[in-house]
Amino acid sequence: GSIDKIYSAQSSSFIVGNPSVKGILRVARCGRSVRYHELCRKDSLELTDEDRSEILAKCKECSEKMIVIIHGTDTMNKTAAILKAEMIKMAKVVVITGAMKPEAFKDSDAAFNVGSAFALLPYLEPGAHVVFHSLVFSDPEQITKK
Repeated sequence: GSIDKIYSAQSSSFIVGNPSVKGILRVARCGRSVRYHELCRKDSLELTDEDRSEILAKCKECSEKMIVIIHGTDTMNKTAAILKAEMIKMAKVVVITGAMKPEAFKDSDAAFNVGSAFALLPYLEPGAHVVFHSLVFSDPEQITKK
């Protein structure tokens, strides 16, 4: 999603680059043990039902009870809606976050949103939540893009 976008001189456009979350957590000196898994490198508008099914499957099969998903902002609510019921049943907490501006931009919201996601993770009920701009959305139907 936007958080990982970089400018490609070859195509004269922004493309999804390498994941930035490791660097964000390193700079923030995250005190948690974190296991990373890259699932897909797409703009969220390009995510398919099959991609979301794969995200659900990975969340179900991993042993962790707390999961952060870095996601494009346009369709966070769709992914949260697909994950919510299953994560409640499995007593897992999923937080989905991202950024309106790429992490590489000086005025990006990426570090704040990622930090918020990790900080709030242990305090949220099982389910799928979107954490963005200091807000927590636990009901995917309540998410609107402004």
